Amino acid sequence: MEIKHYLCSMEQTHTTQAPRLGQETKEFIAAHRNDDVRTLALQASRYSGVDIREAVTQIQGWQLAKEKLPAWAATDGIIYPVRLSMEQCSSEATARYKALLAQGTLMADLTGGFGIDCSYMARNFSRAIYIERNSALCDIARHNFALLGIGHIEIKNSVCEDILDTLPHCDWIYADPARRDNVGGKVVALSDCEPDIPQLEARLMSRCNAAMIKCSPMLDITAACRNLRHIKEVHIIAVNNECKELLLILGHGTQSTPTALHCINILKEGQQQFITTIEAQQRPVAYTDRVKKYLYEPNAAIQKGGCNAALAHTMSIEKLHPNSQLFTSESLLSDFPGRTFIVERVSPFSKKEIKSLLDGIKQANITVRNFPDTVQGLRKRLKIAEGGDTYIFATTLNNGDKVLVRCRKPHQLGT
Repeated sequence: MEIKHYLCSMEQTHTTQAPRLGQETKEFIAAHRNDDVRTLALQASRYSGVDIREAVTQIQGWQLAKEKLPAWAATDGIIYPVRLSMEQCSSEATARYKALLAQGTLMADLTGGFGIDCSYMARNFSRAIYIERNSALCDIARHNFALLGIGHIEIKNSVCEDILDTLPHCDWIYADPARRDNVGGKVVALSDCEPDIPQLEARLMSRCNAAMIKCSPMLDITAACRNLRHIKEVHIIAVNNECKELLLILGHGTQSTPTALHCINILKEGQQQFITTIEAQQRPVAYTDRVKKYLYEPNAAIQKGGCNAALAHTMSIEKLHPNSQLFTSESLLSDFPGRTFIVERVSPFSKKEIKSLLDGIKQANITVRNFPDTVQGLRKRLKIAEGGDTYIFATTLNNGDKVLVRCRKPHQLGT
């Protein structure tokens, strides 16, 4: 049997009941948690007293948690679910952010899963209800919540559609609908997910003061606003400039657009935040035919939200082109929510000018924005390696000129 099929079959045997780990299996997990799980699976016959299937699941879970859930990975005794549940659960960084938004007396998580989001949000409530259809996940959550000292979460093994109308009225309801179809393919539209939130919206809002729906970062925000009547806020969450989650905050009262759009980029050194409204996107933008002293690239959350017009207006900066998603200014904006560069040289896209632009440069980080070539194609044409402290942006100015912008980050020049 091929190793990937073997590992898949191992996962399938652990979806209906929580693991009960024997002492020998626990010791094996502790001793091998940094080992390659594929190699361990192939050597199963060498460990007769070990439940190798469960050991591999736990080792694999811990290895994923080490990066995604460091606080949980650092807690001895945490039980992990199968890989798919680990991949689908929120990261610690995004769970902590969600916890900042939720507070009250009673909350309910309609789609409990591994329980990451519930565990962080529940700390802000006197009572919490975790609802999950998979009994194994319920058992895992019960064990882990107790281990983490979160004893006020009530576990209910049920389908949320069946239990929703019997829930006590909550201050806050959370749902993370499954984004896979019946054959395991990924889906994005809210109505294709399970549970179907647009269909449940009226029932959902009758049971709470406010609700948070976690969606795919690929979801079209405008389409979501058409499908749901109670969206008050939209939160776009990026981690290290990679868009991870789209959160819809529902409240009572109907409206055509959210009152606020929050673009959040969670970084190791802190958090970039830009708050605007969808209406603000309609404000006029100042464009320019000239790259000035500083060049700016908005973070992934702002680009996902289509907030470039609002950003330009709020920060009083000029945009290079309607489709370039790059900005420029003469003075430094130290609080710009994205990447900031000092411009060293701007070159028209011609062979003679490019040679001057690349003088002394053997490697560079290349970004293409609204330009008739790819990063790979441009790197081949420029004949420079990837990396280093130099950044080259290939883009188009408002007058249609194609240019290459050579720059460095401010701290590299001591400014």
